[in-house]
Amino acid sequence: MSQWLLLQQDKRLERLNKIGAKLDSLKKSIPWDELFRADLNALWDKDNKQPQGRKPYDSVMMFKVLILQSMYNLSDENMEYMIADRLSFQEFLDIAPDQNVPDARTIWLFRERLKENALYEKLFDRFSQYLNEHGYEAQGGQIVDATFAEVPRQHNTPEENKTIKEEHKAPADWTEKKKRHKDLDARWTRKNHKSHYGYKNHVNVDNKHKLIRKFSVTPSNVHDSQEFMEVVEPNVPIPDNAVYADSAYYSQEREERLTEMGLDPNLCHKGCRHKKLTESEREANRQISKIRCRVEHVFGQIHQRCHGNRLVRTIGLVRATIKISLTNLAYNINRFCRLTTGQICFE
Repeated sequence: MSQWLLLQQDKRLERLNKIGAKLDSLKKSIPWDELFRADLNALWDKDNKQPQGRKPYDSVMMFKVLILQSMYNLSDENMEYMIADRLSFQEFLDIAPDQNVPDARTIWLFRERLKENALYEKLFDRFSQYLNEHGYEAQGGQIVDATFAEVPRQHNTPEENKTIKEEHKAPADWTEKKKRHKDLDARWTRKNHKSHYGYKNHVNVDNKHKLIRKFSVTPSNVHDSQEFMEVVEPNVPIPDNAVYADSAYYSQEREERLTEMGLDPNLCHKGCRHKKLTESEREANRQISKIRCRVEHVFGQIHQRCHGNRLVRTIGLVRATIKISLTNLAYNINRFCRLTTGQICFE
């Protein structure tokens, strides 16, 4: 690259930083190499021993690509374009303008490596540990809730849907090509008279910092209460042992179980046609809702970055879990940056 182009690039970067480059703040707030390199390099240990062929892209850089992709809700093709087009993306990823950028296929293959090695859970836990070590451990109680992660809707016949749902396999007359484009794990459900197709992101958020502490991904027809105990953190000391949730999670048995675990259950009471809520129960629900609503701020931030398109562009539960896991991790990274620097790292 000529000296003149390098000078122009430096001037543009200086101008971006003067305006307030949010990705620059994100880059400096997280010790990416220290936190993630040891785990990520294990993905390529075997490949790096082969002298022939082009060396893979840096593993930490590729992981940062996935985080950016989750923050901006971009497809692999759009992510390739944005890296090539945006100077702020190149600076965040330490890619010079004259260097090659990873293409859509490379991004997809790297995410597949995470799937094959089940590394997405370890990376999420690694950052959670980092949060605890820097004074952002869970405080103020646990808030449990779930939100939909929809996938592109499929147009199957009633007979095909019956085979998928009851036999958990593709119809016999489907070609291999058709099978690769059909999601056999996603399910339909209805909530508030609206249909949803895809998966659910069940989360546990701490009340003080609004950081996601645990999560679980299921098809959307799984009721929220079925994953409740999967995301509740046991053995939490007083005064942070409160558990908040809406009426979908309420049952006498569940309250008793939480009490046996040393937790303080704060589940909104559920009324019905034949048993109306008492005034004391309504007041208790109002007090719980004042705290429980903080989880909606988390979901609002996650959905806001989708810019009106909340679809998960993958096929199958495992790949959807990886995408949702990366979305939850990207939210935590962005939230940590906001807590430490006061800046939101994406728009």
